[in-house]
Parts: sequence; structure tokens; C-alpha cells
Amino acid sequence: MNTSNKKQILLVGNPNVGKSTVFNLLCNKKQKTGNYAGVTVASHSGDYDYQGENVEVIDLPGSYSIYPSSEDEAILSKFLVEEQKNYSGVVYILEALSIKRGLLLFQQIQDLGIPVLLVVNQIDQAERRGINIDVDQLSKELNVTVLQANAKENQGIEELRTEIHKGNFTKSDTVSFDIPTEHKGLVFKILAETKEENQYKVWTLLSSDTYLGKLETVHDQLNNDEVKCLIPKRLQTQETIRRYQEIDKIISKVLSKKPQFKELLTEKLDRVLVHKFWGYVIFGLILLVIFQSVFFLAEYPMNWISDFFLWLSGFANEHLPAGPINSLIANGIIPGVGGIMVFAPQIGILLYFLYLLEDSGYMARVIFLMDRFLRPFGLNGKSIVPLVSGTACAIPAIMSTRNIENVKERLITILVTPFMTCSARLPVYSIIIGLIIPSKFFIGISYKAIALMAMYFLGFFTSLMASLILKKIIKSNAKSFLVMDLPSYKMPLFGYDFKIVLGKVWEFITGAGKIIFLFSIVIWFFSYIGPTQNKKDFVATDVRLEQSYLAKMGKSIEPVIAPLGYDWKMGVGILTSFVAREVFVGTMSTLYSLDDEAPEGKIIDKMRADVKPNGEKIYSFATGISILFFYAFAMQCVSTLAVVYRETKSWKWTVAQLFGMSGLAYIASLIVYQIFK
Repeated sequence: MNTSNKKQILLVGNPNVGKSTVFNLLCNKKQKTGNYAGVTVASHSGDYDYQGENVEVIDLPGSYSIYPSSEDEAILSKFLVEEQKNYSGVVYILEALSIKRGLLLFQQIQDLGIPVLLVVNQIDQAERRGINIDVDQLSKELNVTVLQANAKENQGIEELRTEIHKGNFTKSDTVSFDIPTEHKGLVFKILAETKEENQYKVWTLLSSDTYLGKLETVHDQLNNDEVKCLIPKRLQTQETIRRYQEIDKIISKVLSKKPQFKELLTEKLDRVLVHKFWGYVIFGLILLVIFQSVFFLAEYPMNWISDFFLWLSGFANEHLPAGPINSLIANGIIPGVGGIMVFAPQIGILLYFLYLLEDSGYMARVIFLMDRFLRPFGLNGKSIVPLVSGTACAIPAIMSTRNIENVKERLITILVTPFMTCSARLPVYSIIIGLIIPSKFFIGISYKAIALMAMYFLGFFTSLMASLILKKIIKSNAKSFLVMDLPSYKMPLFGYDFKIVLGKVWEFITGAGKIIFLFSIVIWFFSYIGPTQNKKDFVATDVRLEQSYLAKMGKSIEPVIAPLGYDWKMGVGILTSFVAREVFVGTMSTLYSLDDEAPEGKIIDKMRADVKPNGEKIYSFATGISILFFYAFAMQCVSTLAVVYRETKSWKWTVAQLFGMSGLAYIASLIVYQIFK
């Protein structure tokens, strides 16, 4: 409930109108924005203090109508319809270039009797296109306070804070939507039988399918014949047509456009970037540049980090008293944590490029391009959002499938998204590619960049093939289609995205670092102890690595992993990385640091020098390819499994995904090793 010094407001609007940017500026948050629908898959909240008042801001998912078509849009309806008493008002964000479309939801909210404050965002984009908006006239027509803003440039945000503080939210006493005559009798009948006073609220309950949640209550007021006459979709269409007729009248009064305004850069670029042939070619070239940069730009900071942890390990070994503590810190924890930290620059560079593409508006074009490509595989264009997001992390990517209305397509997308190459796979790919791919170039592009790009394509190709199979297994007659706006191209916020990336890299370091830290201790412990020859002792301590319990555990699974070309150390790495893929690298780093026979130096040099008893290299081309294929397909992420279960509410699909991916990983690794050995 509201108090004198505490206020709660909602941020509402269509997808991709800059809501999240306004939210970040108001609350000084670092929530990432995106230029495609479905980025905000659940409500986010933050707060700020202004002139002695604390304001909580809830950023709701974007929607085009009060009638939700997906689970994330249902969150919007729930807040607006059921939680009215808990917030002071709605700040409605209207995009200057899409006023007509945005006013539909605005008027629906206004007709529900909710206090509203209107913000016309991206006003600069409209001016560039020669569009003039008479804000004063718009305020009169809608009977609401209207502010102008350009959130990308932090313009209008201070004025918005002031208006929120003043409480300039306007509640309409009338309903702009004229309820059709044939349904008025029914609406007034329910109004008379209930305590509800708002006509439009009753209408929305008649027009909604399930998500508004109170239809059963209304049905209690109706007889069976009246219920049979209600077709919600038809009522929604009727409302939409009538509203747009009225909105057109408003638009004609408030909006004017300069004649023969010159074609903008967006139209010129789209002729090439969404071209049915050149669009795909350019997308491929952009990916190649990104992967080349991942190796080329990250090389120096990776060397600095590697050298630092090498020095730190030696420093600890030299200055700590000899004994188990020295061994644990110098040979267990420091090499283990350092082994994963060294890949932070590569992850940061990859994420930075993806954020720049989002900010520029290009990622929306990728969705548009991929829609026609994904259709034959049982997916639609919206599936590309979780698939692309999956290159960063599968967990938020799977959550973003809530934006997919079709149940079958959503389930397929959830099940295939973990095949996409996430940032946790990058350390494994990077170290193995560094071991087996020569440092040569092909027309200026390094073999390693091409190999990394091939691994990303392998993940995407596998997702498509898995979708094709699941399309045959999962039965559904419902059809879907993609409706989306292509935003205008914008100059990315380079500095802001850099801050976002630093935060994400820090999350990776602290998140993965905790796991690596724990596993480094466990691995060190089982490598430090081993079977004793003295019956008086329970275990032997400070044993050689080959004589430790860890080695015995690893060698016990050798019959299973030997056909893949792996030795016991890799077996231990695979077992420990079941929790998270990046643990493999941390485990290898710790193991090779504990190996007394391994030469001093970087982890990659130790792995390169390791040989089998017969003198063959442990990390040969065949073994390396086998590991790459294993991590391309294996689930190896407990957190992702938990999210899959939470989103599907099905143990059957969660377990099927785990065993399906693990089985595929083993078979594929076996085949490629036997071919290349």
C-alpha cells in the first residue's frame, strides 16, 4: 500500500519502445535492453529517492494489448487488473514513431480506470523523419499529462521524476471505447449483479480467454446460452477495429509530416541487411569478424592474467611454509581459479559485440531473416531470441521462451536451446582449439577463429536437427506467425555497453569462481591423499598424483572413456564439469599443477606436452576433436536442467533432454575419434 514517503509505479508500453532504458535511468540499474520482443520476460523492480520520497519502479513486459497472447504478457495483465490498489499509477512509454499502435494499449489501460502519465519517447527519431507531434494537442485529446523524452540520451528523465513526485497521474472518469450495442445488455446485467462499476473492466473479462483470471466469476453470472454466444477473439477484434477508428481521428489532429522527406539510412541499410541472399552473407561475415576478434583482441589480456596467476602460484609456493596448506593454495586453488579467469577477456569481447548488435537494431533484422529459415524445423522467428541469447547463457535464454505463444514451438525451443554454444563452453573450446589447431591464417582469418565459428555453427545446426526430430514427436495442430516491428538503426551506446559487459564478466568471475574454488579444494584433497601401505594409517598423505585416490577414481572409468581417446585426467574433468562446463578447464588446471612430472609453465603448455605411456600425445587432433564434440552436445549444466524443469513442469522432458544430449555427446565423440585417430 502507498505511504507518504513510499510510492510504487509501473512502467508499461509496447515492446521495444525504450521502457527498460527509462527503468535503468530512473533506478540507476544495469538491466540490459534489447531491440526485439521478449527481452523482458518477467517484471523487474528497482527504486530511487527523489526529494525525500522513495519510488519503487516495476518494469513490466512489453505488450501490444491488454489481452495477453503469451505468459510474459500475462504478467502485465495481472498487475494492471488485479493489483490496482498497490500502485500509484502507470508511466506509459509511447514510441514517437509508432503512436497509433501504442495508443491502443494506452486507451485500454485508461479505460480500466488506472491513473496514467504518458511519455513520448524517441522524439528525436520522429524529428529526423520529418514527423512533428503536437504534444499539447495530444494531451488535450487524451486528457493526460504528456512528457517528451529521448531516453537514449538521458533527456526528459529528470522531468519524469518531477512529474512522478508531483503525482501527475490522470485517471479518466469516462470510457473511450463504446461497447457494442449487442453486448451492452450483458455488460449492464453483470454490472447490476456485481459490485463492479467499470464497464470496460467487465468487457475485458468477457473478451479474454484465460489470462485475466476472473472469467469464471463472470461465467457464474451468466447462463449457458449467454456463454455460448461469447467468442473472446471476436470481441477483441471488434474492440480493436473500433479503437483504431477513434485513434485515427486523434492522429490526424496531433501528427504532421513534411512532404517528400528524404529516405533515411535505415531504409537504405535494410535493402541489403534483410536481403534474402546478401542478408545471410553479411550475417556470416559479421560472425566471422566477432570470432576473429575473440582470439585476436583477447590474446594480450589473457597472457597478462595467465602470467599473473603463474607468478602468484610461485609466490605462494615460495613464501608459505611447506606442507598441505602450501600445496592447497599454490597447486590447488590458485591454478584452478586462474585457469578459468584467463578466459574472462574472450567472454567479455563476445558479449560486447552481441550487445552492440542489439543496440544498433541489427539483432531484430536477424530475427526477421531467420523466421523463414526456421519454419521448416518446427520453430518460428521468435525462437531465434532464445537461440541467440543461448550463446551467452542458456538459463535466461530458456526463460525468454515465455514470449512464444505456441506451446509446441515453445517446448521445442526449450529443449534445443542448450545445444547453442554458451559462454561456459568458450573456455573449453578456446583451450582445446589452442592445443590442436595450428596458428596459421586463411586470407587474413586465423584457423582458430574459423574453428571457433565452426563450433558455433555446429551447435546451431544440431539445434535445428533436434527441432526437426522433435517436430515429428510433439503433436500440435496450433499454428503461429511472427509479428514484429523492425526498429530504426541507432548508434550503439559503446560506453554503456562496456559497463554492462564489465558487470557480466564480473558475474562470470564470481559465479564460476565460487564453483571452481570449491572443486579446486575437492580435487586437491583427493589428489593429496591415497591408499596407504601402512596398516596403522587410514590414508597416505602427500602422495604422487598417479598414486592418489583421484587417479584411482579417474582410472576406474577409463574403460568407458578410453574409446573416446581420453585419459583418466580428462575423465575426472568430465565428471566434475557435470555441474558446469567451465569446471573442466579449472579441473585440468589444478590437475596439471599437482602433477610433479608436468613441466613448469602455462596450463596449455603442460597439456600440450603430456604424453601417453607409448609416447603419443594425449591431446592429439583426434582427441581434441572428440572433446570438442563432447562439449558441443553434452548437457553438463545442473542450473540449466533446473530451469528446463521449472519452465516445462515435466520430469519426462527434463530427463529425456539430459539423457538425449549425454547419449548424443558420447556417440558423436566416439565416432569422430575413431575416424581421426
